[in-house]
Amino acid sequence: MLSKESKIKVLENFYGIDYIFFGKSVTDVDSCCPLVKEEYLAVKGALMSVFIEMIKLMKHSPKAITEKVNTDGLKKRAIESAKAARFAAKKVVMTEKAKVDIRKDLKLSLKEGKGQKDVSKLVEAKIREKAFKLAVDNLLVARSLLEAKNYKAMNSWEGRIIEDSYKILRDNLCELAATILENE
Repeated sequence: MLSKESKIKVLENFYGIDYIFFGKSVTDVDSCCPLVKEEYLAVKGALMSVFIEMIKLMKHSPKAITEKVNTDGLKKRAIESAKAARFAAKKVVMTEKAKVDIRKDLKLSLKEGKGQKDVSKLVEAKIREKAFKLAVDNLLVARSLLEAKNYKAMNSWEGRIIEDSYKILRDNLCELAATILENE
């Protein structure tokens, strides 16, 4: 069972994910493809479900929240958390290790012929994809690990299954967000 504080963090992160990708709620995003938006919401819900299993396994224990929390307060905290996650992701994307990973992904895409003909657009897309993944990981996982009583539980068999599921859903969510941004 999740504590009240953990449930509030889950809701804050639910809103925060949209602010990472779009800088606003997905409901405020104009998209030519409502089906993509629906799929984005479904995948985001599935990701949050896996995230809940992750924080349960780690025995998530955030600091007590004494003030009254409402939707506006949640959204305000979500915006602040998303900004911090994007800032941290931007710093990591600029590291040499991230650049090597991006180059490797770029070479693979070019080899497989999946990429666009315009290499500069493909490079931009790979950088944005890496930044999105890092920002979502920072928002959801990094903060939760700091607030967990038993983060080592993620090394268990169940933890590895949860982590694999998380990565698949996170990658899918980042792709859908990129598609929405392209069509906005």
